[in-house]
Amino acid sequence: MTDHLQNELTIAFPGELGRVVDGLRLARRDWRTGHARHAERGIRFPSRQALARILRELGAALFPLRLGPPELTAENENRWVEATLESTLSQLAAQIALELRIVSPAIDSVEEGVRAERIVGDFAASLPAIRRLLDEDIQAGYANDPAARSVDEVLLSYPSVAAIIHHRLAHRLHRLGAELVARVIAEVAHAETGIDIHPAARIGRSFFVDHGTGIVIGATATIGDRVRLYQGVTLGGEPSVTGAARDAGEAFVRRHPAIGDNVVIFAGAVLLGPITIGARTRIGGNVWLRRDVPPDSVVEVAEAIVAPAGGIAG
Repeated sequence: MTDHLQNELTIAFPGELGRVVDGLRLARRDWRTGHARHAERGIRFPSRQALARILRELGAALFPLRLGPPELTAENENRWVEATLESTLSQLAAQIALELRIVSPAIDSVEEGVRAERIVGDFAASLPAIRRLLDEDIQAGYANDPAARSVDEVLLSYPSVAAIIHHRLAHRLHRLGAELVARVIAEVAHAETGIDIHPAARIGRSFFVDHGTGIVIGATATIGDRVRLYQGVTLGGEPSVTGAARDAGEAFVRRHPAIGDNVVIFAGAVLLGPITIGARTRIGGNVWLRRDVPPDSVVEVAEAIVAPAGGIAG
């Protein structure tokens, strides 16, 4: 803070700033006393800024000629990918080590390093399969959007693809035990794209999100193959279930919808609770749904009645 600004604050709030600082100290003390399990203890947490940077580098390593630096060619991309992964995976291991210290406070530095390296090694081994999954997602975007002129356009300009890349990577980390790191990655994608996918959600092949803003997919949701969602869709938990389920150790008992293969869910639809939507079903826009739907169904709200000019439809 500059001396000028400090002087302005002192003049504007004579005697008040000290009381504010002391009030904040008391608030921190009360929180730390009353929430021992989650108290702030000066522990370093995984860095959102670092993870956002790591995800950008991983995305570039997955698609080097499209998301990497402009000087890359087919001849030198492999060397660049190797160097990028060597650096980026090391940074990821450091972030995972921070999480391990939080969940296992008694862990020693040797065990911490071994566990972080094992998680990152398994994650790295998954990258070729994740790239192939993403190829199918991008192709689904091109196939399902008549406005798309190429798969490159889908990769480079569709926010839903950025969200899906983040999710595929975060989901793998979540499965490997780096749950906090995965959750931070998911929130980075949410902030950038408006698409909120919990990293525990299971999503099948050839997933396409059109537009995407406002989509919410909960932790225990499962989505089959070749599913298409439009903006504003919610796959949410049962409204009556609160944090009590988490505290009782039931956080990942199924609380969200299970969506079958080849389902289309249009804009604004809200699906709540552990319901099952059968394969090849179409859910219309703005539907509010809390019951199972059999395969090959169409669920829609009544169409609006359009009155002729100067009168009301009879």
